[in-house]
Amino acid sequence: MERRAKVELFERIRREYEFGIGSIKGVAAKLGVHRRMVRQALMSAEPPERKPVVRARPVMGPLIAFIDAILEADRRAPRKQRHTAHRIWQRIVAERPEEKVAEVTVRRYVRERKAELGWTTHTTCVPQSYQLGQEGQVDWYEAWAELSGEQVRLQVFSMRSMASGAAFHRAYHRATQQAFLDAHEHAFKYFQGVFAVLRYDNLKAAVKKILRGYRREESARFIAFRSHWRFSSEFCSPYEAHEKGGIESEAGYFRRNHWVPVPKASDLEDLNTQLLAACRADERRHIAGQKRPVGALINEERAHLLPLAEHGFDLGDISFPRVDGLGCVRVRTNLYSAPVDVGRTVEVRLDPSCVEIWHEGRCIARHERCYERNQQVLELEHYLDVLERKPGALIGSKPLAAWRQRGLWPESYDRLLAELIGRHGRQSGTRQMIQVLSLIRQHGHRRVRAAIEEALALGCSDVAAIRHLAEAADLVRARSTIVELGALSRYERPKPSLADYDALLGQRAAS
Repeated sequence: MERRAKVELFERIRREYEFGIGSIKGVAAKLGVHRRMVRQALMSAEPPERKPVVRARPVMGPLIAFIDAILEADRRAPRKQRHTAHRIWQRIVAERPEEKVAEVTVRRYVRERKAELGWTTHTTCVPQSYQLGQEGQVDWYEAWAELSGEQVRLQVFSMRSMASGAAFHRAYHRATQQAFLDAHEHAFKYFQGVFAVLRYDNLKAAVKKILRGYRREESARFIAFRSHWRFSSEFCSPYEAHEKGGIESEAGYFRRNHWVPVPKASDLEDLNTQLLAACRADERRHIAGQKRPVGALINEERAHLLPLAEHGFDLGDISFPRVDGLGCVRVRTNLYSAPVDVGRTVEVRLDPSCVEIWHEGRCIARHERCYERNQQVLELEHYLDVLERKPGALIGSKPLAAWRQRGLWPESYDRLLAELIGRHGRQSGTRQMIQVLSLIRQHGHRRVRAAIEEALALGCSDVAAIRHLAEAADLVRARSTIVELGALSRYERPKPSLADYDALLGQRAAS
C-alpha cells in the first residue's frame, strides 16, 4: 500500500474510533483491518516506516565475501588492471567450481557494490564554443572490414573540426607513427588547411612520457612534423576522454553509419576511397544547434585555417639492406623479394602502406607492406631470370604459390604450361612458359592473360603468337576515312577507245 493511502486509512480509523463506534474491535470489523493496525493508528497519525525485507541470497550469499575481497584489493591495484565483473565471474568458475552462478548475477552484484563504494561517479561537463579554424581533435578507433573476402581488423584515424563538425577518417592495418603522420597529411589535404591547435590523447606516436600536470615529453619526429605544418598540440589528462568529447562522439557516429554493415573492398586503398566518399557525404548533414549543414560551415572555415605547406613531410624510413641468397631483403623481420643480384646493397623506403626497393636511382620493386612477423612477400616476376636458368624450380616455388593465392596464376596458365611441356619437353617447355611470363613486365597481367586465353581459344600455344597478341594493341594502323561517292565524280574520265589502234593493226596486216 502506498504511504499516502495508508495515511488516509489511519485518519479514517482515528475518526471512526473517536466519533463512531469507539472500540478497537468494532473499528477493525467495520473497516476490514487488523486490530493491530487500529492500535497503531491510535498511537500515531503517521504510519510506522516499513522495515526493509532482507531476502536470502542462496546463490550469491557464499560468494559475497569472495567478491568483496577482490574489490577491496582492487583499490590498491593499477587503474587499468582492476577486475571487471566478467573477470570476477571467470575467477569464480575457476577457483570456486562448486558454486554455480550466472554471469549476469555477478554483474548485478558488482554494479551495486561499486556504487556503494563510490566507484561509479558521473562527471558534469561544461559546454565549449570554438572559433573557426581554432581546434581539431584527433583519435584512433578500431573497426572491421572485408578485404578481398577476408575479415580484417583495422585501425582508423579520425580528425574532426570542432567549429564546423566536419571529419576525416582513414584506415590502416596498424596504428604506427608512420600511419599517424601520414593520416595527418591526408586530413590536411581534405580540409584544405591546418588547424591552429590539434588535441590528442597521450598517443605513443606523439608522447614518449607523461610528466607532471599538462607537460609531456614528445617524440622528436612528432615535434619535427608539428614544426613543418606549423600547428600547436594539446594533450588530454590521462583517463579523461571527455576532454576531447567531439572526436569520441564522431567515432561512434561514423562507425554506426558507415561501418555497418561491414564494408567490403578489394584492398585497403579501395576501402579508403569509400571512407573518403562517406566523409564527403556527411557534409550534407545538420548537427543539432547549427543552422547550416556541415559542408557550408567547413567551406567558410577553410578561409581561417593555416595554409598547407609547400611540400609534405618526409615520412619514409630509409634503410640499406643487402640482398640475401633467397633474392630478398629483410625489413622489420619480414623478407621482400628484389630483382637484383645476390649480395648487392639496395635502398629500401618503408611507407605506411608499401615497401619500395631502389637501386641505381630507380625503383625496381614495390610491395604491399606486411605487418605480421617473419613472413615472406615474394613476387614471381623477380625470379624469372633465375628460373630461366633453373626451370625445374618453377613448379614448386613459393613465388608461384603466392601468385596462385593472389589470383595472378589462373587456370589458363596451367593449360598453357601443360601444352608447352607436352610439345617441347619439361625443361624446354617450362623455359618457354617463363618467356611468356616475362611479357608481364612490359604489358601487365591483364593483357598477357588475355593474350594467353585468346591463343588457347585459337588452338595455339606458340610463344611468338602470344607475344604478337600481347603487342597487337600497341600496333599503329592508318585509319581509313569514309568518302562519299558523290565527291568522286570530279575524277571521272571517258572510257578509252581502241578504234584507232585496231585500224593501225589492220593496215599492218594488209601490207
